[in-house]
Amino acid sequence: MPEPSSKKLHVAIITSGGAGMFCGACMHDNTWTRAMINQGAEATLIPTYTPIRVDEQNMTGSPVFLGGINVYLNYRSPLWRRLPRFMKHWLNTPWIINLATSFGVSNDAHELGALTVTLLEGEQGPELMEIEELAQFVGDQLKPDVVCLSNALLSGTIKTIKQHFQGPVYCVLQGDDVFLEELGEPYRGRSLELIRQNVQQLDGVLVHSDYYRDFMSKYLDLPVDHFQKMLLGIDLKGHDGTPNESQHEPFTIGFFARICKEKGLHNVVQAFELFHKKYPDSRLCVGGFLGKESEAYFQETTEPLAALNEAYQYWGSPDTREEKVAFYKSLSVLSVPTDYHEPKGLFVLEAMANGVPVVQPAHGAFPELIEKTEGGLLVPPGDPQALADAWEKLYRDKDYCRKLAQQGYERVRQFYSAELMAEESLQFFQKVVENSGFAQNEPQLTPEP
Repeated sequence: MPEPSSKKLHVAIITSGGAGMFCGACMHDNTWTRAMINQGAEATLIPTYTPIRVDEQNMTGSPVFLGGINVYLNYRSPLWRRLPRFMKHWLNTPWIINLATSFGVSNDAHELGALTVTLLEGEQGPELMEIEELAQFVGDQLKPDVVCLSNALLSGTIKTIKQHFQGPVYCVLQGDDVFLEELGEPYRGRSLELIRQNVQQLDGVLVHSDYYRDFMSKYLDLPVDHFQKMLLGIDLKGHDGTPNESQHEPFTIGFFARICKEKGLHNVVQAFELFHKKYPDSRLCVGGFLGKESEAYFQETTEPLAALNEAYQYWGSPDTREEKVAFYKSLSVLSVPTDYHEPKGLFVLEAMANGVPVVQPAHGAFPELIEKTEGGLLVPPGDPQALADAWEKLYRDKDYCRKLAQQGYERVRQFYSAELMAEESLQFFQKVVENSGFAQNEPQLTPEP
């Protein structure tokens, strides 16, 4: 009887770059990859479209596949897509893609409808050569035990990957519906139709909340038992804020997320106008990436704050984790009152990790996070007065505010660490591989000549 293989479990995560911005999904994938490696597994993070941008060690371990420039040119030009690979491959070089995105290449959903459809068409569309290269790398060179796509917008690659890779293929859903719902017709309907077809080929779907499991089961027309809830986790290293620090004066309300309408900055501004009239010693600090497509929204939304002088500050987008933590440590409370239903809520965990309580709308994944951590308050969605009233409760009752901060601080460390996320997901993947009988990592014996 052969001895059990001592090979490490190897997980390949195919992620999507954020066109030069900090993207919550790819930052999560980066943390997840490193955490699995630290747990003794082998993990490879494969970037697509653009290089990823993170505020920690970049774990991408391969070239960029489906490079954004080539994908666009393939879509626009039949002549370009017929060129031999060696004439096009140089455009997937990270510094060239980064240079292109620095000139304002947009990832706005309204502008990407037709391109999204072509990618979801997979080998039937104009991106066949790019998808085939990715599939060959995964199945013929990398040879992992499990492949995990970072979003359903990559589902056009599943069929081709499975032609080269015989093991289980999963997909993490992290807000795909938000992007799809912003697409204009006919692109939204066609994209959703293709995704529903493509995900039927998956071995399973991973989500981070009960809410998103139930919602996406209906949205994608997939049985609930096809979904697996996976723990959400953050790397706690460097998050050194404490509950006592968040009790400083003046009372400072924070918003930290990508600056765009769906994240709800306008809700914060309206609530702060109400709150500041009553408590003029309060401050509002806003941080997050601001893309060109959202500049007009940002200017219009924050215009009423111009007269507040030092009571309002825009921090911009922190470049490092240290700068991000410094932002959190300057706050008394964090609120990101999204208009959409958030499937994860990493900013909630990061705030709590630094001893900052949160006030969030009672929809999406937020109720689950608040219930588990007891580190914040829930308010009716889209109600600036309710948001201001919740801030007032924390402003007037410092002991209660400190209690919420302490509970969140402790329970994020207890329930939402990257180590726990990696441990749980590796146990799940190990069981999947064992049940499937697939062992790509087994040593291959070379026949003697």
